[in-house]
Amino acid sequence: MVYVKSWEDFEIAAENMYMANPCQCRFTMKYTHQRGAVLLKLTDNAKCIQYKTEVLSELRRIEKFSGNLIQMMASKE
Repeated sequence: MVYVKSWEDFEIAAENMYMANPCQCRFTMKYTHQRGAVLLKLTDNAKCIQYKTEVLSELRRIEKFSGNLIQMMASKE
């Protein structure tokens, strides 16, 4: 499992992984209240990328990314 350092790198890698194999990809988001941390994880059973942040200002980016990813998953193309 690889933790990606920057948000931009995670976003690009996650979209590329999903586009390469959309039927196998799984996306999870976990919030830890004690630490105030959000952990994002995307895997396709061969590779796994993760992003962890404790900065609350990044929640808007995470929300937008999650919405875009769910939209891609729900579309028929």
